This record gives sequence, structure tokens and C-alpha cells, in this order.
Amino acid sequence: MTRTVVSSPLVPSSGKPYSPAIRHDHTLYVSGQVALEAGELAVEGGIEPQTRRVLDNLRALLEAGGSSMRSVLKTTCFLVDIGDAPRFNEIYRDYFPTDPPARSTIAVAALSPGYLVEVEAIAAVERP
Repeated sequence: MTRTVVSSPLVPSSGKPYSPAIRHDHTLYVSGQVALEAGELAVEGGIEPQTRRVLDNLRALLEAGGSSMRSVLKTTCFLVDIGDAPRFNEIYRDYFPTDPPARSTIAVAALSPGYLVEVEAIAAVERP
């Protein structure tokens, strides 16, 4: 059994007590990603720029862990406003254009202040 913490210089650290991702043998578990900018600030401008940042952060951690967007098996998506789902889906579709992963989308009462969306993922590892 191998367990490795995965991070990426492209993803700002939250400074909170969790790993950005954990690689265990041939599976990568990516913690919930928010639209974090340097200094723990949320990306401004609404659901569209936040969704892009979240999925860019996800992609960076997947690549750092030896995986990719095409190897994502499951995502769990959290939206503060379920009314944002159509706009979220448009952008999500750009990142997963064919054969998207299994997915749950959950409306939540709140995320950390300023954040509108969070996405976590489980992916197969493609390379060592």
C-alpha cells in the first residue's frame, strides 16, 4: 500500500488541516476545491469564474497526481444556489466534454464565505 500527499504549485494552499489530494496505489482522491486565490480570497465575479477556477484547480491536482480529467471516475459538486446549476453545467461540460464521470450535485446552505461552488473528485491514476 502506498499513500502519497499530492499538491500543485498552481493551486493555492488553504492553510487548513487537510491534504489537497491523496494518491493511494492507483486511485487519486482530490479534496473539495473552491475558487481560491492567493491569500485565501474567493475569485470574484459569480458562478462562472468560480467554476472555472475550481475545475482548473482540480485539473492541476489531477495532473500532479498522475491522472487527468478524462480519468475522473466520480465528482461531488456543492452549489450554494441550485439556481446556478445551468451555468455550472455549461462550464462543467467544457471540462468533461465526452463520457463525463459519475456525479452528485448537492445544494448546500453555505460554503466558506465568498465561495459559491466546491467540487471534489475520485480518479484513476494513469501514470506513476
